[in-house]
Amino acid sequence: MAVKPVYKVIFLNQSQVYEVFCSAIYQSEMYGFIEIEEFVFGERSGLLIDPAEEKLKTEFAGVKRSYIPMHSIVRIDEVEKEGPAKISEIKGGSDKIAQFPYGGFVPNPNLGE
Repeated sequence: MAVKPVYKVIFLNQSQVYEVFCSAIYQSEMYGFIEIEEFVFGERSGLLIDPAEEKLKTEFAGVKRSYIPMHSIVRIDEVEKEGPAKISEIKGGSDKIAQFPYGGFVPNPNLGE
């Protein structure tokens, strides 16, 4: 039986860096988005609870599929096994992590005249 791949997806969300694990990732039919499904959270012992991972579990509880804007994606890796999901604050401003330049469609407001 083939082992299902696990992907580590790192993306920016409201001045925070999210690092989540999932087993399905696709280019969305919605232009400019990546779909991630089947979130994978590490099963830890009941003695040690990571607050960041618990926050992500709560945030993505009941989420079947999440659409992430392409320009927010920092990195996608296929990994051997899942690790701890986490949320990090962006430290030092834009000198550490910069958003990918987005040359999307900008409507011309004078076109309808």
